[in-house]
Amino acid sequence: MRPLLFLFLAFAALPLAAAAQSPSTASLAAGELPVALAPAPDVVLRARVTPAEPVTFADAVKRAIAFNTSALIAAQEIVRAEGLMGQARAAALPLVVLGGSWTILDHDRILNGRLVTPGQSMQGTVNATMPLVAASRWYGWAHGVEGVDVANLSEADVNRTVAITAARAYLTVVAAHRAIDVSESAVKVGRAHQDYAVARRKGGVGNELDVKRAEQERWAAEVQLQAAYGLLARGREALGVICGAKVPLDTTGVPPVKFYPDLEQAEQAVKDRQDVKASAGKAELARAVWKDSWSDYLPVITGGIQGYVQTNATDPTPPSGWVAQFLLTFPIFQGGLRPAQAKERGALFQEAEESLQGLVRQARSEVRLSFETMKYAYAGYDAARSGAETAVAALDLANQAYRAGATSNLEVIDAERRARDAGTTAVIAEDAVRQANLDLLSAAGRFP
Repeated sequence: MRPLLFLFLAFAALPLAAAAQSPSTASLAAGELPVALAPAPDVVLRARVTPAEPVTFADAVKRAIAFNTSALIAAQEIVRAEGLMGQARAAALPLVVLGGSWTILDHDRILNGRLVTPGQSMQGTVNATMPLVAASRWYGWAHGVEGVDVANLSEADVNRTVAITAARAYLTVVAAHRAIDVSESAVKVGRAHQDYAVARRKGGVGNELDVKRAEQERWAAEVQLQAAYGLLARGREALGVICGAKVPLDTTGVPPVKFYPDLEQAEQAVKDRQDVKASAGKAELARAVWKDSWSDYLPVITGGIQGYVQTNATDPTPPSGWVAQFLLTFPIFQGGLRPAQAKERGALFQEAEESLQGLVRQARSEVRLSFETMKYAYAGYDAARSGAETAVAALDLANQAYRAGATSNLEVIDAERRARDAGTTAVIAEDAVRQANLDLLSAAGRFP
């Protein structure tokens, strides 16, 4: 459940907790006093909200994609995939190696008056080799290129997740501001009620009980307001962390609400979701690797040429020259290695395919559920808003009746609590509508 719902339940449980902790009549009669509480201050310490950098909804999503840790790691995964592709490509390209040696002996080697090996000799070589027929290496190169494409799709999927998280955090901050508005209104009403009760007592019409009741209700509203401030602070910090900022971020207003017109179109649009594309790319890559396993059975033909130059040329070896060579490698039996590799690759492809099919089913289910949830969220918001308006009207009537002396302030206190609870419920319902719209857009692949 969302933080505001926990806040609402917490305040709903306050009367029960107070009743459970209050001393019984029997214990008071026996002379047992409850634990002494610190006297309440005359003026509530007003929570000062720490200034935060304002950011629009679109900018928050862009900053999260650009600076979030997960997004930065996903970008490096593309670089890593490009590195792996380069390694696979290197095995299919020519290899040129330079070499040289300088040999020093204690003295010349002479046999039958003929110099066989000089005391010092130098030799330089250059070797160039290239696979002429190497199907497995060529397919490895192609699979490396596909791996880079999959890494790009995976980065888009990570960015989608980051954007949705940032959007939810933004909406949480918006809801916290709305909760503060409701709580501040409740505090103003509570103060007005308390001031009026004090004025009535001074005028000899009211009594001390009415004053204490009004005062207690005012403090209850203050507690809810401070909790709303704390919720806002946590939301701002969370938004700042998600966006990679060094300071907390605040909202600039309510983001525009978008609608998806048709359920069938939304289900068909699932294939365009970034996570579905990434999963499909992984399945296609696994299928290609498995299908190309036959290339492991083909021979490898490598051609090479070596040039050399030396200072100790002896007949019949000339001072310089070159040597060309063609090498055939054709493994016949490797202990069942190649069939085992093909079996593993086939299993990986089946796993990727099943993962893709499961993701598509889950995505379509999310679309249908989001449509249903959005419908109920709007209906709940209409009901909550009507209930809040009715509660405010009832509070006005209770205040009028109390000021006219027709009722006690118990009716006013009850009306204040109901108005505060109804306002909190309206905030929760309003946040549920925005979250439902976000869920629908993200499920249909229209956000970000």
